[in-house]
Amino acid sequence: MKYFLSGFVLCFLSSVMIAQNVDIYSAHSGLRFPLWGDSIGSHVTRATITPFLTNASTSAVIVFPGGSYFWLGAQGEGDEVGRWLQEQGLNAFVVRYRVPGWWAWFSHSRALFRGVRHPDMFDDGQQALCWVRDHAWQYGIDTGKVGMVGFSAGGHLVLVQACYGKSFRPAFVAAVYPVVTMTDRCVHERSRRGLLGEQWKKMKRLCDTLSVERHVPVDCPPVFIVSCDDDPVVDCRNSQMLDSALSSKCISHYWFRCKTGGHGFGINEKKGSHESRVWKYHFLRWLEELNLF
Repeated sequence: MKYFLSGFVLCFLSSVMIAQNVDIYSAHSGLRFPLWGDSIGSHVTRATITPFLTNASTSAVIVFPGGSYFWLGAQGEGDEVGRWLQEQGLNAFVVRYRVPGWWAWFSHSRALFRGVRHPDMFDDGQQALCWVRDHAWQYGIDTGKVGMVGFSAGGHLVLVQACYGKSFRPAFVAAVYPVVTMTDRCVHERSRRGLLGEQWKKMKRLCDTLSVERHVPVDCPPVFIVSCDDDPVVDCRNSQMLDSALSSKCISHYWFRCKTGGHGFGINEKKGSHESRVWKYHFLRWLEELNLF
């Protein structure tokens, strides 16, 4: 009788724990949380993180939309990506990191006021890694399988995290039609101004530091690159330089290079080209080969 009761109690507690876990997955998915906690009165409260959870995997992908470091493609390169990854069986976390906004782009107001600029975006990127790691036990995530995916300027952000991550580095990064350089002639000028402000010309050393192709570390995590030769926004030579830099350091990486597709297609089945739209399936297979999915 004693063993029967003990078994019954264990089964009951297990059922409660499973139910609570399921409740967490359903209750937290799609909810936007403050990235920095309750920092009332601080501009860091603008940064948020939105989980898209599944119990099918212990891996996690933190998603950073593009937008030239001025604004965010929060739907097409954010929430839509998070939901798609969730449907594939991956935990995803979409970050709305701090950007100065349309008014700063139009008015050049940061010539007079600091506004949002470097290193705010990178601080948010590092905080996102910390946030996911802090909540990993709650969501059943392996902290050794937390990576980042970034689009356009968001691609630059995740690459910087891979090169310079302070507290943590991602286990892998995917840079989709990424901004890479801040110094070469093929630089995406709007992203450079969005990141550094109106006085970027006086920041030559910082521009060099943030040119990822010049500072790939020997212990850089694996990198997945997507680019299109006909990209009219971010010159595909950015990806070429990244590929060369990774190859020179013998860093594990995969470059999914397309002839057509343009820019800004995300995971949308109507944007880009048929050739470019399949990048996401190559990405999943790449993760499987690395035993990260």
